[in-house]
Amino acid sequence: MNKKLLSLPALFLSVHAWAQDSSHFKQKQLDEVVVTATKFARKNSETGKVVTVVDRTTLDRSLGKDLSQILTEQAGIVVNGATSNPGKDKSIFLRGAKNDYTVILVNGIPVTDPSGTGGAFDLRMFPVEQIERIEILKGAQSTLYGSDAIAGVINIITRKGGGKPAELYGNLSFGTYGTMSSQAGLSGTAEKVSYNVGFSHHESDGISEAKDTLGTQNFDKDGFVRNAFQFDIDGEVVDGLRVMPFFRYTYFKGGYDAGSFKDAPNQYQMSFLSSGARVQYKFNRGAVNAQYQYDETFRNYDGFTFDGRSHLAEVYAQYNVHKHLQLLAGIDYRSQKMYDTTADPKNPEIKITSPYLSVFLKNLAGFYLEAGVRYNDHNRYGNNFTYSFNPSYLVNENVKVFANIASAFKAPSLASLYGKYGSNKELKPEKSYTYEGGVQASMFNNLVDARVVYFSRHSKDVIVYGPAFTMINLDKQDDQGIEVEPTINITKDIQLKLFYTWTKGEVTTKTGIAGKDTTYDNLLRRPRHSFGANLGYQVTKHLYVSTNVYNYSKRSDLYFDDFFVQHPVTLGAYALWNAYAEYKLANNHIRIFADLKNITNTKYYEVYGYGTLGTNINAGIAIRL
Repeated sequence: MNKKLLSLPALFLSVHAWAQDSSHFKQKQLDEVVVTATKFARKNSETGKVVTVVDRTTLDRSLGKDLSQILTEQAGIVVNGATSNPGKDKSIFLRGAKNDYTVILVNGIPVTDPSGTGGAFDLRMFPVEQIERIEILKGAQSTLYGSDAIAGVINIITRKGGGKPAELYGNLSFGTYGTMSSQAGLSGTAEKVSYNVGFSHHESDGISEAKDTLGTQNFDKDGFVRNAFQFDIDGEVVDGLRVMPFFRYTYFKGGYDAGSFKDAPNQYQMSFLSSGARVQYKFNRGAVNAQYQYDETFRNYDGFTFDGRSHLAEVYAQYNVHKHLQLLAGIDYRSQKMYDTTADPKNPEIKITSPYLSVFLKNLAGFYLEAGVRYNDHNRYGNNFTYSFNPSYLVNENVKVFANIASAFKAPSLASLYGKYGSNKELKPEKSYTYEGGVQASMFNNLVDARVVYFSRHSKDVIVYGPAFTMINLDKQDDQGIEVEPTINITKDIQLKLFYTWTKGEVTTKTGIAGKDTTYDNLLRRPRHSFGANLGYQVTKHLYVSTNVYNYSKRSDLYFDDFFVQHPVTLGAYALWNAYAEYKLANNHIRIFADLKNITNTKYYEVYGYGTLGTNINAGIAIRL
């Protein structure tokens, strides 16, 4: 008999025995504790929502990247501009949705830019070094997080003090295009008080934002400089009562060009200030939370200024009625003001007050359910309700089947209503609903973790730029997609993470003299197909290496010529291959790292007429004492 055939049963038995030893593998994803899905700590297995976690280990291995590059490597997210000129603006396309459909949270509190066209927060303003973990919550989330959470929310959780009374940390790195990054900070815990204070500096000569197709036009480089300071305290005043004040400030300046293929010596400056405090009181059956945040955003583009202020105050409580029943109730108040004396009215302001309630059924023979409602009182538009209904069923602690139905809304931003460019006071709020379903499973004693999700999102009165570059409401937008995310723990030291996403979107609106409906694809700069693979290997106790590949299908875009006429163009498909390595020494207090991107020097466009980065490397050292 063939010896190879005889060896197959032995091979199967050895793999089976290997898979039975769970000590080989990391914690399964269903056991991860997350807070963003429900606003309080809960296992991933206990919620029907779709949550992705970027943990501290991953972030430590991302010192050669900025926040946009980390996010664009996650399933279902494309950050347009992430691999263009480092100082260029970034747009988050979560599940194919436009940039202002995703809410950015910092420690659970929304951050916005009232002076921006869509009100979206600028990712360039937050250094990676300040982040402990990122939780990405997909789907309509307005019931918990209010306006704009149509596609989902991204919660940036900042770093806290460690176990020592005082711990110094810092990093220094240099890279291609004259890039330099540095950070220094001090953190610690003493007498039930933890603290973290840090300063970071990033700069790069960059490349020309506009693409020089001839290579002989001497386009100038559009560099940038960013300085950021942050301070967090977490102190237990009395048993169960914690007070957590914070302060963050970022200053950013750089160059930008006149448009596609058009060089210019333009300069801009931006700043972001955020301060406030969170208070939490825990008792036997739950917790009460109160939080306040004040944000300032300022931008100056060669004398054209944009200035916004926002306040958010929120109180919410979570209560365990029974081992199978939990309640969450809260109310938040938001005000946003845009400082512009040329607007009508001058320095316009909007206010929203929103009470909300959620009910959680927990582990009724494996069944879980969250149902919630939110009432939104807007000083301009009156009121509306949003809702969420999220059932899930857990089988043998290893397989979760879930379905979500939820609504969301987006109030027009101040800039859309009263801003300098294309504003329209008659804009109506956008409304949407999303339904999704899928399964998440951990198999073979954590050898494989996998999640498959289908979603369908339907929006009406979508706000876009219309004729004569004026903001208008279109009739409706329909998007759908599939996300497949397997993770294979090949051994305890080798892990392969994969994803594939398919996204399709089309708008329907009336056009022409007859006012007939027309439907067309409109997901500009968003690929219908995307694929990612990341292979990580802990070679020794001290050496870690990884490599990843990302592939994006062709996309559509619009090109504006000198007469501001739109021309449809197609952006070609492309793939990027990257690699990373780090070595730890001095009892893990020192890490030496190198991050190599676009190894094959692929030529491509993220935005038509704008350059992208060729092969580039960033290498340096990180210290924690």
